[in-house]
Amino acid sequence: MSRIERVSQQLKREISLIIQRELTDPRLEFVTITQVEVSRDLRQAKVFFSILGTALKRENAQEGLDGARGLIRKLVGQQIVMRHVPELTFIYDRSLEWSASIEETLREIKDAQQNYPETKEV
Repeated sequence: MSRIERVSQQLKREISLIIQRELTDPRLEFVTITQVEVSRDLRQAKVFFSILGTALKRENAQEGLDGARGLIRKLVGQQIVMRHVPELTFIYDRSLEWSASIEETLREIKDAQQNYPETKEV
């Protein structure tokens, strides 16, 4: 495992704990950090998150994370010893939505196949 991967994993773990334990913003209640991508120079980090619920909940969570960005970065710097704590950019992770959509489509196909009578070859 490379240094960048280790830093990404550690950032994911620490940011998740900070959101869970340190922040009291109700908009962040059901936020899950799904992935962190760190740049090669370790100065930038894309933090991907997901949240169950409506588009409004997602927008509120984005606003809450963007508003808490400085505090989260400060708390990360207190937990992880690094020369430079990366600048954090929070990005909504749509992969859970996509997988749910694919599952629903597959379920519809399966149901449609069960409703059609089998054709017999003559």
